[in-house]
Amino acid sequence: MSKQNFCPKLVGSMSQGAAGNPTVAMVEAAFRHHGLDWRYVNLEVAPEQLADAVKGARAMGFRGFNLSMPHKVSVIPLLDGLGESASIMGAVNCVVRRDDQLIGENTDGKGFLRSLQEVVDPRGQHVVLFGAGGAARAIAVELGLAGVGRITLVNRSAKRGRELADLLGGKLKLSVEFVEWRGDYAIPADATIVINGTSIGLYDGDATLALDVSSLKPGMVVADVVFSPPRTRLLRDAAGRGCRTLDGLGMLVNQGVIGVHYWTGIEPDPAVMRQTLEEIFGTQKS
Repeated sequence: MSKQNFCPKLVGSMSQGAAGNPTVAMVEAAFRHHGLDWRYVNLEVAPEQLADAVKGARAMGFRGFNLSMPHKVSVIPLLDGLGESASIMGAVNCVVRRDDQLIGENTDGKGFLRSLQEVVDPRGQHVVLFGAGGAARAIAVELGLAGVGRITLVNRSAKRGRELADLLGGKLKLSVEFVEWRGDYAIPADATIVINGTSIGLYDGDATLALDVSSLKPGMVVADVVFSPPRTRLLRDAAGRGCRTLDGLGMLVNQGVIGVHYWTGIEPDPAVMRQTLEEIFGTQKS
């Protein structure tokens, strides 16, 4: 009998607005680069169809799948277990088949943390984090697990900001100060890392984060989760002040790297994945 196998292993993403998700491009680039007969499929899944979609993924032998909004929380009761950070933050963006069980992980914060650690060790550092939504929440949890010194959490919604501060202080025993975001926020002089965890600047290179640019000091690390354009107004302003900058492509790439490793067991080449995204977004400088 022929040893040829015409049945590729399957992974993918379940979301609404699936057509705009670029993850498929970088993940399939990694599969090709490493000679893996795997396929990543973007799947348009409405909330009322999520349970059936997860059952279908089980039945069809999917090795795992990503989840985007609005499924990151509602998928949890459909799974067999959760990883540590996913359990703490109560959200899943990556499902992995392990011993025929579907386990929920969260690579949002892990992807950012890995990108940040290429520039600076966050242990013991004072971080200013703008935002308290899904991305900021994931980043804050991973920073806490990595041993960050303290976080100043800046958010417009006091309710959401205090909820996240209470979560970090309660479950991770992390030192957190919540500041309601009004006007241009001045970065404390002892802060070493500044992170925009909001969507301000996404698809708009001139959008301005409400902060006092003069409070950015040389040597600070300034990071943005926004991946398109990679060089946001915040990062351009920070670079002009002598700060080290970190764009959102690194977070997106490392989310993909971690996901591919979870599913396949290999350590994919991040340079191949980043190059693919730069071909899509990287020429957008502003």
